[in-house]
Amino acid sequence: MDIVRIIFAILLPPVGVFLQVGLGKHFWINIILTLCGYLPGVIHAVYIIGKK
Repeated sequence: MDIVRIIFAILLPPVGVFLQVGLGKHFWINIILTLCGYLPGVIHAVYIIGKK
């Protein structure tokens, strides 16, 4: 399942974070980072998924 989450994290970072933690603070942080720039959103999403 982590492979699917990482693929979503690369394509749509907030979706990958949502699949990992739901609608928590990390989801909203990831949306803000993705709006500021695609790469920070991807890095944050992969970090959240890999931290598990």
